[in-house]
Amino acid sequence: MSFEINKSVKWVGKIDWELKKFHGDELSTNRGSSYNSYLIQDEKIALIDCVWTPFAKEFVTNLKKEIDLNKIDFIIANHGEPDHSGALPELMREIPDTPIYCTANAIKSLKGQYHQDWNFVPVKTGDKLSLGSKEFIFIEARMLHWPDTMFTYLTGDNILFSNDGFGQHLASEHMFNDLVDQAELYYEALKYYANILTPFSKFVENKITEILSFNLPVDMICPSHGLIWRDNPLQIVDKYMGWAKDYQENQISIIYDTMWNSTRKMAEEIAAGIKLSDKDVTVKLFNCNSTHADKNDIITEVFKSKAILVGSPTINKGISFAVAGILEMIKGLAFKNKKGAAFGSYGWSGENTKLIYTELEHAKFELLNEGLRVTWSPDDDALIKCQEFGRTIGEALK
Repeated sequence: MSFEINKSVKWVGKIDWELKKFHGDELSTNRGSSYNSYLIQDEKIALIDCVWTPFAKEFVTNLKKEIDLNKIDFIIANHGEPDHSGALPELMREIPDTPIYCTANAIKSLKGQYHQDWNFVPVKTGDKLSLGSKEFIFIEARMLHWPDTMFTYLTGDNILFSNDGFGQHLASEHMFNDLVDQAELYYEALKYYANILTPFSKFVENKITEILSFNLPVDMICPSHGLIWRDNPLQIVDKYMGWAKDYQENQISIIYDTMWNSTRKMAEEIAAGIKLSDKDVTVKLFNCNSTHADKNDIITEVFKSKAILVGSPTINKGISFAVAGILEMIKGLAFKNKKGAAFGSYGWSGENTKLIYTELEHAKFELLNEGLRVTWSPDDDALIKCQEFGRTIGEALK
């Protein structure tokens, strides 16, 4: 499959309908994804990015149907991660001397992964490459989300090839943003940002500010995953600027695991208490050890929340595996301007609340209180305490 983006740019990537997990098992991709590669034909011919390694042979075979590979003058590697570069070894076996334009960090990445000394040409922000009637302008985008990442701008067509920036894991037969369900599109864009780009939000804000200062017209944004932004493409740039600035909505998320439903009962009463104090706040509950739980969807809700409450029973002087995992993800994503609290039930030792408190503290959350512990299954008095705990938190967060 290929299709024209305009008269000089063609999509030659791969739609992966079956992809459900990415980055090993770290990221859920429930709606599949795509690996977007672009063929640009002017007086010179360039290929921007490739596809993931499992589709390398298919990619090269299909590319041969589009063009004589020997006519490709330049390869642009915006990012060295294997989902973008995995087909390079297969392609370079066919055209081994073709220059690969990328950042100096990308050269290190590509050499480190494929152990080949291809014809690398390092570029930096502001460097240009003529295609004849048009030219590429390269823009380093360090830490969006790897040190080697760059964007490539095509003059004349006013297209920004943004690699991971502004992308989504979303497979669709309609590859343009104006042709799909907008709720799905924006959820997957938000999920992508929350789970991948959150730690680099300051880089995102600074890079977008820098790009906007160039005053380059942008008629289209072509990321390396998901849909192409052709209808009002700067709408996603505006969203990124909002997401990069310690984003939060009027939402509190309650994340818990439960063994014999004691912690679940606590969570539900805490939620009821919050709503008693603030009827306008959105409260969402997530059992992170449920068979239906998706850790990345939960992280997306954490991103949206102004505060999270985390609960677990005490298990062997610790907390549940599922809660510990979510807390580790939260710590790694380095959320800013968020508050938190801990709760949980226990039978005899009761270390759970202190452990959760400490993990939230390490994640730089502002702790609302010392937490709430309840022994065994909560009775009526304990449930009233849970409701009051929630009410107090709701009042504090108004």
